[in-house]
Amino acid sequence: MAGEHETASAGRPAGAPPGAAAGRPGDRFEDLVDELVGSPGVTPPRGGSGFGRGALRWERKIFAMFVRGRLVVKLPAPRVDALVAGGDGVRFDANKGTPMKEWFSLAPESELAWLPLAREALDFAQAGH
Repeated sequence: MAGEHETASAGRPAGAPPGAAAGRPGDRFEDLVDELVGSPGVTPPRGGSGFGRGALRWERKIFAMFVRGRLVVKLPAPRVDALVAGGDGVRFDANKGTPMKEWFSLAPESELAWLPLAREALDFAQAGH
């Protein structure tokens, strides 16, 4: 059927808003990295093992990362509270048993676009957090 599987620019489904992406979460994160790495001070994930291996950094500060198939971003605690209350995800827990108040893990089923959240996290890092 014509049009059923068409895609708009940036790999998002036809008719989807800018920032919405289709495909596997890992591919979505790679697209996010490609988009943000050109920004001053932003460095790509290092790879390897250990915490932060899948993290985007601004001047060595992690602001967004890909963990267990989910986008994780650092945002102000009140913003994380609002996102959690809205059902878009949960506070990130680095397997230590305590959710972090400024780290948000986006639910895979959330319709929030990844790029605006990552840019918000970058702005937060640039503000000194």
